[in-house]
Amino acid sequence: MLDDSAAYVDGPWTHRTVSAAGARFHAAELGEGPLVLLLHGFPQFWWAWRAQLTGLAEAGYRAVAVDLRGYGASDKTPRGYDLVGLAQDMASLVRALGAADAVVVGHGVGGLVGWTMTAHHPGVVRALAAVSAPHPRRAARVLFSGGPGTPHLLRAQVPVLPEHRLLTDGCVRVGELLDSWSAPGWPDPETAERYRLAFAIPKVSHCSLEYHRWIFRSRFRADGFRYGMSMRHPVGVPVLQVHGALDRVCPPGVARASRGFVRGPYRWVEVPGAGHFPHEERPREVERALVGWLREVDGGLGVTGDRGADGERR
Repeated sequence: MLDDSAAYVDGPWTHRTVSAAGARFHAAELGEGPLVLLLHGFPQFWWAWRAQLTGLAEAGYRAVAVDLRGYGASDKTPRGYDLVGLAQDMASLVRALGAADAVVVGHGVGGLVGWTMTAHHPGVVRALAAVSAPHPRRAARVLFSGGPGTPHLLRAQVPVLPEHRLLTDGCVRVGELLDSWSAPGWPDPETAERYRLAFAIPKVSHCSLEYHRWIFRSRFRADGFRYGMSMRHPVGVPVLQVHGALDRVCPPGVARASRGFVRGPYRWVEVPGAGHFPHEERPREVERALVGWLREVDGGLGVTGDRGADGERR
């Protein structure tokens, strides 16, 4: 086991700890300008956004990549892993960072948090970019899609054993998940090792699985019903969906159905040759898509319609 020093990766960014929603959150920050809040997914931590941190800062934005509750160097609390609570975390964090609102960019479960913020804290989200993340009202289709994420989600419901499996042999299972959920050629050994070290931080394996336990189990409880009802109303802010063309965890067709829950300006970007982690597998393409979209959002152009990774309308 390690302490949380594995989350403090050196780079051009500044590490900071921010108190919000009764917890402490570790974040890496780079650049000045309008706030862009970057939320990682499973099984990662803030470092997943290293390429976009530099790209967004160069484009004139204040980019902040945060370790979600239970991950990296953020607090590992016994509770608070439901999507409503996690959305409250990030809305409070935006204000603790001194901003009135932010563009939220979320991958995987971080994207689900971002979608939830648009419903529960609409004034805090200026625009949303969901990477490999369908609208929560479409997430059930991922469970029944038969992809490689389904067995993981089901096994996570068992107590204790899933945590043990993630930690066995130096968290080798983390590297296996990254490999099986991505397109061929990613991750390289150094990247996989970085994520294995971050998952060896005490309590991360348990906390990360608590997300998946709530997502699955809440479907059969009153809190899950209330959550689903709260997500019925279409999203009014600009939305960008970025998706790997080869994503088997969440097939592109499933994610693209989220368009029906957006009434504001909408754009779909499909990244060729990428699996479930397009922001790492094809970082330049994702950076270009984000920056181009952000400039249009900030310029008030309100572009709608679907575009490919090259930015052309489809």
